[in-house]
Amino acid sequence: MPRIAATELTIGVCHVAYQIAPLLQARLPATRVFQEYSTEAMRPRMPEVDVLVISGAWHDSLLEQAAKLKWIQAIGAGYDQFPLAELRRRGIRLTNAAGVNTNAVSEHAIALMLALTRRLPEARDNQHRQYWRPMISDPQAREDELAGKTLGIVGLGAIGNRLASLAKAFGMRVIGTKARPETYRGLADQVWPPDRLGDLLREADFVVLCCPLTPATRGLIGAAALKQMRPSAYLINVARGPVVDEDALIAALQAGDIAGAALDVTTTEPLPPESPLWRMANVLITPHTAGETAQYEKRLVDLIVENVHRWERDEPFLNQVV
Repeated sequence: MPRIAATELTIGVCHVAYQIAPLLQARLPATRVFQEYSTEAMRPRMPEVDVLVISGAWHDSLLEQAAKLKWIQAIGAGYDQFPLAELRRRGIRLTNAAGVNTNAVSEHAIALMLALTRRLPEARDNQHRQYWRPMISDPQAREDELAGKTLGIVGLGAIGNRLASLAKAFGMRVIGTKARPETYRGLADQVWPPDRLGDLLREADFVVLCCPLTPATRGLIGAAALKQMRPSAYLINVARGPVVDEDALIAALQAGDIAGAALDVTTTEPLPPESPLWRMANVLITPHTAGETAQYEKRLVDLIVENVHRWERDEPFLNQVV
């Protein structure tokens, strides 16, 4: 892609909530920046756009009027919603926001682990009932500790690696999978290739999914995988909903094959009201907020501005997917 001056660009932002355009305009005052809040509102403005900043509002039909579009910046780390082959054919670059929410997602995963271990959802339910639970005689029924437990991380990328470092601070043993284990640099005690997922599932007290959604990871955690987990183990998904076979998970939870689950993502979002997951006492649900942080817009804008300057200098983009 040839060099281009920031003054020649029009950047369109589309997000239902994040206030990205004002921050971006302040950092690139000579660039035209505007924001819409829905796919429908963005569609008629696509002929104006050189750069599109978007994620959940993406629809392939936006390409129909994208006469000038040269670059899409995904607001999130995931990019499975974009038609990669078509973008390549059109010569449109795609970059993602990997790294922007590394701290938020890894901390959220730790929070979910602590909530399950310390039985915080039950405590909140008891608070609403004004019920002071008595002490428990059975040690197996009490709250527990993270120290000494084994954390299995499926996907030791930036988020998984940050989670590993947090877990080590709690005194946990950390094992994980990575496509190329020999490239791993971090604090995990053991790193295995993806074909050793079964070993990880059998050893882990907590299985945390941090992997991207790809053809290889879609349905990765199904009935067979869940059967390999310990009955005392918990599954935590901060990746993408379709990485887990939701029907198989519900069956495993109902049968007591695993102790419980914490889900920040589900196959269909919002989670349908009829899903049994809503009503399960051993399930904790957060509404795809693992990546939410007060710092998100600023960090995203830092990335966009850096790539605009790289474009001006004809240098490779950061986080380029296509």
